[in-house]
Amino acid sequence: MDPSFTADKAGLLRAVELLASQDGSAPTLQAVPLGLPDSGIGEMAALELLAGPVLRGARNLASADAFAHMDPPTPWVTWAATLWNASVNQNLLHPDTAPVARAIEQRVVDWLSPYFGMDGGHMVPGSTVANLTALWAARDAAGVRTVVASSAAHLSIRKACKILDLKLIEIPTDRRGMIQADQVPADLSACCLVLTAGTTGTGAIDPLALAGRAAWTHIDAAWAGPLRLSGQHAQRLRGIEVADSVAVSAHKWLFQPKESALILFRDAKRAHAALSFGGAYLAAPNVGILGSHGAVAVPLLAMLLAWGRTGFAARIDRCMAHAADLASAIKSDARLQLLAEPETGLVNWRPIDGRTIDDVLARLPTGSASTTVIDNERWMRHVAANPNANLGGLLSVLRGADPSSA
Repeated sequence: MDPSFTADKAGLLRAVELLASQDGSAPTLQAVPLGLPDSGIGEMAALELLAGPVLRGARNLASADAFAHMDPPTPWVTWAATLWNASVNQNLLHPDTAPVARAIEQRVVDWLSPYFGMDGGHMVPGSTVANLTALWAARDAAGVRTVVASSAAHLSIRKACKILDLKLIEIPTDRRGMIQADQVPADLSACCLVLTAGTTGTGAIDPLALAGRAAWTHIDAAWAGPLRLSGQHAQRLRGIEVADSVAVSAHKWLFQPKESALILFRDAKRAHAALSFGGAYLAAPNVGILGSHGAVAVPLLAMLLAWGRTGFAARIDRCMAHAADLASAIKSDARLQLLAEPETGLVNWRPIDGRTIDDVLARLPTGSASTTVIDNERWMRHVAANPNANLGGLLSVLRGADPSSA
């Protein structure tokens, strides 16, 4: 028997040691050959060589300063579940190769769907695929040929329309990035209306009261969807339950490893019927865009079991509080301009005292800020995706102090 395909306890323990200690070689690929080696160096040596580049060469999303992007840290239980997944390599395309993994995904979908007013769906690698799947269902289940979305909708909407040969009508937004409801066509009887719950630039939520006016309403809740698990903030997405489909990125505010998302439907039986294909080698219909499909629901189920709804809500509420605290500090400083109160954990601001965006960026702690363009002007952008963020260094820079003293 080839020992590479059996559990090597010493190797696995060493891998965990390297993970826990962040030890290993230099955090660059300098020691990795440019060409494919003719002879391998062995599993243990490979782990030692790659620990530095993989673990220490990555941006630390769990850092206290991480406050820049929609990429959260992942809890350790998801690391363990992902390791298990790799060891058994389930393929949900075939019931025979994933008898329990298919049931796990169904359980996760059954647990989460009701929070959005949906009755089912399936998991996909990300909300780009989720949005494409939703528009495919809208086209083939509801017969739409035109998509209406805001100019701030995620670029995946434009991609999906191009792939599916759907006409796209882009509606202007206000300064915050919210769709201008009075510019939406009155007759949407042959259209799919796409509303965004948490735009990438500002975190704006389109007026969800528009849901239900079209032949099909899809809500791209990739970012803000998990607010539905929060008793404190769920009302921000009131109206989402009227949609025909909802996309949620689990690798954002559900703290999952990439690549993990959900596409949920109000009538999953109808939608899945439009998305299903059979084949001579298939024991069950293949639903959706993916063929082979890994057991990405396993780490999500582990998290749902470990934390429960209230555990997720507590972490999300903490992130929202971080955003509110930062916004409050910005408003209290006459040298700074806040774009608007943060709606879904994103904070946008700019200096108005002669400093440039680049001046400020150069002094901010690494990983604490990104930028975006609003009305052809650059603004600072912070994203509250890290429950363990500490705003001390960031606030020190805003107040003009040395960040190292925070």
